[in-house]
Amino acid sequence: MRRLKSLILFGAVAAFPGALAYAQVAQTPQALPPAAPPAAVPAPQPPVVVLPPPLWDPRDAQELLAFISQIGGEGLDPADYDPAGLIAALRSGNPQVLAQVASDRFNRVASDLALGHVRGKEREDWHIPDPDLDNGRLDQLLRAAVAERRVSHTLRSLLPTHPQYRDLKNALSITPRSEVAKSNRIRLNMDRWRWLPRDLGAKYVIVNVPAYYVALVENGTTRWRQRAIAGAIKTPTPMLTATASGVILNPWWEVPKSIEPEVRGKKGYVPVKGKDGKVQRWRQPPGPSNALGHLKFVMPNPKAIFLHDTNARSRFNNDVRSLSHGCIRTQNVLDLATELLTDDAGEWTREKIDEALASKKTVQANFVKPLPVYIVYFSSAAATDGRIVNYTDVYKRDAKVIAALLDQQPKPASAVASR
Repeated sequence: MRRLKSLILFGAVAAFPGALAYAQVAQTPQALPPAAPPAAVPAPQPPVVVLPPPLWDPRDAQELLAFISQIGGEGLDPADYDPAGLIAALRSGNPQVLAQVASDRFNRVASDLALGHVRGKEREDWHIPDPDLDNGRLDQLLRAAVAERRVSHTLRSLLPTHPQYRDLKNALSITPRSEVAKSNRIRLNMDRWRWLPRDLGAKYVIVNVPAYYVALVENGTTRWRQRAIAGAIKTPTPMLTATASGVILNPWWEVPKSIEPEVRGKKGYVPVKGKDGKVQRWRQPPGPSNALGHLKFVMPNPKAIFLHDTNARSRFNNDVRSLSHGCIRTQNVLDLATELLTDDAGEWTREKIDEALASKKTVQANFVKPLPVYIVYFSSAAATDGRIVNYTDVYKRDAKVIAALLDQQPKPASAVASR
């Protein structure tokens, strides 16, 4: 856990008047420019107070030790939390040593349960923030768990609640230890669930890239599910979340710079010129040949990835559907848009949508309530009957995650809750 440091900077800006300039001939003094107002000095901030770890009752430390010993059921390795060090602290009989060691182990376990064991670049192109645990909340949880003597309860409260995590956990529990590859695949996908926010929202759209499917989920039930086309191997879809506020009907396609060489000068594409007359970018107008089809979702994000229709719908029949430049082509996306636009007594009925499409005009239709969209990467998932379905690891990311997951070097305490 990276410890936050308070850096207080004090400074003042001195204004130095310009030197008088004299004309070499007339020696006439120039008027001094007005002095700039002094820069505001930021108010000093109080230093961050780092409290000593709480004192542990040995019985609570024993409870933590028992929790660590069975953490394999969550797809994690007990060795990553150094149970031997905790046993040694218990045997030392030194309350300060036990406080330090037990608090460190609690923080490691809590952080991994809430945020996942695999961090940073090992996740590979994963850009979904997880607000479930920060350093301040971690410290609060630790102190409350020790004060209230609810160590196991507190740690269990950090686990994912999604049914998929539960089903993967159940599958792991019945997988023979001899089937190492199968176990590791389940474990890494359990960890991916820990990378996500614990609460995805009452209603959300989720895209699982290896499965090539898009789903609308509300109150834990899948309302709508259709095929998707994701990014090709050379242009993979990044994992991200964005808020969808509506759709654009009859959209223009703003051709990304990376694709521009493929369309430059071709029939059906319109150049956008700057004041100097040079082409700045290319666009494709609405119509039957438009790559975005009838509509695209409005879901701003730094990666410029969105769900959209397509003019090549036969591609949805392919078993392998990693074909796009990164965005998510969605089968029957007009039906999804209609569902969302009519939710919450929305005024955009299917008839009104069809009228707007027939007009050939570009129109934005907004949802009454925006909703989150998650684009994720699960190579194993549970079917409705609890069976585990394995998907092709299309972007070859599993091996790297497994390697990071199996690293048995304990993480230093200074990096526990850092992202």
